[in-house]
Amino acid sequence: MAKTPVLTPRADDFPRWYQDLVNKAELAENGPVRGTMVIRPYGYGLWERMQQELDSRIKAAGASNAYFPLLIPQSYLTKEAEHVEGFAPELAVVTHGGGKELEEPVVVRPTSETIVNDYFAKWVQSYRDLPLLINQWANVVRWELRPRVFLRTTEFLWQEGHTAHATHEDARRYAAHIHRDVYADFMTHVLAMDVLPGRKTARERFAGAINTLTLEGMMGDGKALQLGTSHELGQNFAKAFHTRYLSRDGRQEYVWQTSWGSTTRMIGSLVMMHGDDDGLRIPPRLAPIQAVVVAVKGDDAVLAEVREIGRRLTAAGVRVHVDDRADLPFGRRAVDWELKGVPVRIEVGPRDVASGTAVLVRRIAGSKEPTAIEALPGLLPQVLADDQALLLAQSRERRERRTVEVSTLAEAVAAASTGWARIPWAALGPEGEAELAEQGVSVRCLVAADGSVPERDDQPGNVAVVARAY
Repeated sequence: MAKTPVLTPRADDFPRWYQDLVNKAELAENGPVRGTMVIRPYGYGLWERMQQELDSRIKAAGASNAYFPLLIPQSYLTKEAEHVEGFAPELAVVTHGGGKELEEPVVVRPTSETIVNDYFAKWVQSYRDLPLLINQWANVVRWELRPRVFLRTTEFLWQEGHTAHATHEDARRYAAHIHRDVYADFMTHVLAMDVLPGRKTARERFAGAINTLTLEGMMGDGKALQLGTSHELGQNFAKAFHTRYLSRDGRQEYVWQTSWGSTTRMIGSLVMMHGDDDGLRIPPRLAPIQAVVVAVKGDDAVLAEVREIGRRLTAAGVRVHVDDRADLPFGRRAVDWELKGVPVRIEVGPRDVASGTAVLVRRIAGSKEPTAIEALPGLLPQVLADDQALLLAQSRERRERRTVEVSTLAEAVAAASTGWARIPWAALGPEGEAELAEQGVSVRCLVAADGSVPERDDQPGNVAVVARAY
């Protein structure tokens, strides 16, 4: 008898499948104000794991965590013209507080470059104060016209890094370090996502930056999603806020700056890149629960066995949850854990206790086989490592299979209906990019001929990767 689908099949309606999965896996729900979201405990557990992994890498890169106010004087944003122009349509502005009209309206933080620079200008006096490397974990508000949970919400959670350096070269090097050794490393080795590193075109660059480095991922429907960016700000904000330092030779110099961020959008990307018609598939290195031990029946011997397995797996370094809810039907619980994408499920019933075996269900590999209970503590770490690698390989295979080489704008548009296209930037250029945008297709990034990140937009041999995007 065929299994009744819990989710809308991806092939029938990908957006509906996504929304079904976010709801039924208990990741998040829409908030009471349009565009906001309530992140449920299971979804927030994923974000906490992302925070832990990213935070350790950010600190290894030399940055320290700080916190800046949520409310920013509106005048701050007007100091950098390109920046305010880029964010103006998304701003939430507070005009009244305490029952009175404010003397100056304040903006609810859309990003913190302006207020950070106001304080950097106070903190940086000499070359001895540089580099200044700050990170912030916070929420931001950008008024979203077409919201979708995790992908585009009016309020979302993120980390934003802000740094000041003595030289352009030092700032450029640090932005690249964050791009490669923090974000790309995390996304590849923890999220098991085959991400494409590249350089944004001038059209797609962060407002106020002189260069934006990006990491683009291909989702299950072939569309692109920007997963993290690292920006070279040059001296634009430094000049606007007079962030200067006394150099070694006694001259007043403007600092060179970077900013960089990643958001709860990564949870949405996790759903769309790794999910299938049965639910989530969480990479083992990320998973808050790597293995769930499920009691099929509620008799004493079974309950004692699942709890003992849980203790032994925990001692082996596996993040374990014991499901001994005997008052709920086993089938319902199995479907729920499948939806939540826990990498390994260990099912134990009376016959398994008698035979000294358990059923080992691997969510990512899709296998199900009896396994000696005694072997589980030694076996599971390798199973989890293998499934982590498998998920990354599947992600890479999808991107390679659904990316085509094209030479004309028309071919690029056609290819973007099912995946990505690569076209020589010399054959496209800013004019062709504008034409693509009119048809809902964007240049996700530029890559060099050898696949590396180019130093310049006009570098000979640059290739534009184009796609429809979330």
